[in-house]
Amino acid sequence: MREHSELGVCVLLLALGVLVLTDALTMDVDITQRGPVGPKTVPIVVGVGLLVIAALLAVDVLRGGHGEAEGGEDVDLSEPADWRTVLLLAGVFLGSAVLIEPLGFPVAGALLFWGAAFALGSRRLDKDPLIAAVLSLITYAVFNNLLGVPLPGGPLMGVL
Repeated sequence: MREHSELGVCVLLLALGVLVLTDALTMDVDITQRGPVGPKTVPIVVGVGLLVIAALLAVDVLRGGHGEAEGGEDVDLSEPADWRTVLLLAGVFLGSAVLIEPLGFPVAGALLFWGAAFALGSRRLDKDPLIAAVLSLITYAVFNNLLGVPLPGGPLMGVL
C-alpha cells in the first residue's frame, strides 16, 4: 500500500469536492436576489473541478505514477527548521488578531506588517513602520471603501 500512498490525497480531494458540491447545491438562494450567474456557480465549478482532479490523480497513481521526493532549489533539508522565525510570525499574527477589535484594522494591520517584516529579518527601523502604516491604510481603504467589506476602524474611525 506504500506505493499507492497518494491515494490518500485523492480521497481528501474527493471528500472536499463532495462537501463543496453538497453545500452549493443545498444553498438557499432567493431567485430575485441573484444576478445572471448566481452564488451557486463558482462553488459548483470548484466542486466539480475537485472531483475531476481526484479522479485523474487516482487513475495516474493506479497506473504507477508517483510524486517526486521533496526537494528544493535553495532548501537544505539537512538543516533544522527556523523555529524562532515561525514562532515570531505566529505571535505577530495572533497579536494582531487580538488587537484588531480594540485598536482597529489600521493600527493592528500596521503592527502585523511591521512585525512580519521584523520576524523575516528586516531591521530598517526608519522605513519599516512607515511602509507598514501605508500598507495598512491602503488595505483598510480598499476593503472598507472600494470592496464594501467593513473593517473595524478603532480609534481612527472618525479620522478615516
